[in-house]
Amino acid sequence: MTASSETRGLAVVTGASTGMGAATARELARRGFHVLAGVRRDSDGAPLRAAGVEPVILDITDPDHIAALAARVERDPRPLRALVNNAGIPGAGPVEVTPLSQWRRIFEVNLFGHVAVTQALLPALLRGRGRVVNITSLNGKVSMAGYGPYASSKFAMEAVSDALRNELAPHGVQVVVVEPGGVKTEMSRAGIAALGRLDDGMTPEQNARYGALMQAIPSHVAAFTRAGVTAEVAAKTIAKAVTDRRPRTRYTVGAAAALLVRASRILPDRMLDRMTTSDLRRHYPAATRSRTTSAHTA
Repeated sequence: MTASSETRGLAVVTGASTGMGAATARELARRGFHVLAGVRRDSDGAPLRAAGVEPVILDITDPDHIAALAARVERDPRPLRALVNNAGIPGAGPVEVTPLSQWRRIFEVNLFGHVAVTQALLPALLRGRGRVVNITSLNGKVSMAGYGPYASSKFAMEAVSDALRNELAPHGVQVVVVEPGGVKTEMSRAGIAALGRLDDGMTPEQNARYGALMQAIPSHVAAFTRAGVTAEVAAKTIAKAVTDRRPRTRYTVGAAAALLVRASRILPDRMLDRMTTSDLRRHYPAATRSRTTSAHTA
């Protein structure tokens, strides 16, 4: 991607109402792209318009919205240079107690919606020799107790990205993954609220198994978010993935993501389990910490 193409091309960013998506839309507009930013409501678009971004109403699970976006891209004489698949929802909870309806919703947004948008925009990306940038997560490489539903959807998006990268490389379209760790956005707050509803529906037996874990997850998420980078810092890495002349296949965002992604490549599974469990255990209620320690060292 040349510098001149940055000043005349289109970029699509999904999930741009707030957080990383909004920051990425603004950063790409600052770098000269005409950005179509997917937002949930008209009111979400006002701050983006002020930054020179064109908001479009987009729910990536709605076929009509996706068709309208594709039609908007087709009408534009400028080439489509980048698709940033950023939209996503949280999904914490033990595997046993998370309802299948919630699993399906998480995968609809975090996986199938991105596939649908990519399929719809690929003809334009191929013509423009553009780039697909998929925002996955540290949890797309490292999962742990209580994060199974969300991590599963991100692992799946990593696999889709690998397949797509190899399929499109001969045709001039590059596929890049960005793996954020903690980022200071509102997404964690929504996930904690959903976890509370899940907790209310557990049976006494499930509560005996997972009650301490359910208490630990909100504290763990909050601490991880507080230690994370700002959305603006994350957006600069995403923009780098869009504009680097010879991009890496993967970029991490934040020190925690860099460390744990690297650890996942070299450590045995049991050692990685002990590392992630130890980090999570610090957020357990005090009375259960010693029992958890004994169980994982037996």
